[in-house]
Amino acid sequence: MKILEKITLIIYSNIMLILSVILCLLIFGWLDKSLVGGIITSILVGDTSSKIVLGVSVIFILLSIKCIFFDNTSKEQIKERQGVLLENESGRLMISKETIENLVNSVAVNFQSAEEISTRVELDKENNVNVFVNLIISSDAVIKDLSANLQNKIKEKIKSATDLEVKQVNITVKKVAPKKEIAE
Repeated sequence: MKILEKITLIIYSNIMLILSVILCLLIFGWLDKSLVGGIITSILVGDTSSKIVLGVSVIFILLSIKCIFFDNTSKEQIKERQGVLLENESGRLMISKETIENLVNSVAVNFQSAEEISTRVELDKENNVNVFVNLIISSDAVIKDLSANLQNKIKEKIKSATDLEVKQVNITVKKVAPKKEIAE
């Protein structure tokens, strides 16, 4: 949010708070109606004060219309949410986050110790990839070796398939699956 919008939102919120408190006080009878009416009349009748109130009202109307009908999301933010846009002299290529997640999952399923995999990918402004992998592993897995091998393979796969730099591969072992006993 831009600084002007933040300041306007703060002022608008404070005005709404003051008006709400005044209305509550009037409804409960704790504030005299004639006093509030006199203050409002003096504000609206005065030449300078009525112009200030009109100007502030017009600004709030325009800002309200902007907030209701116009989206504040920039094209860059939309692209960041969708994936990575790569450009060269031949054209453009959009690599979605889902594609990168599928690449990660295709690497992880090749590890026998990994029983269940869920993946999330985040992209920063420099198109660096941060991968978050949640695993349920088998009870015979060596967690340290599995995670190191998985991190290296994921980085290699994403680099070779997309030419994107992987900043981090964060692995969370959610659970160790109980050993399956073979029925005889």
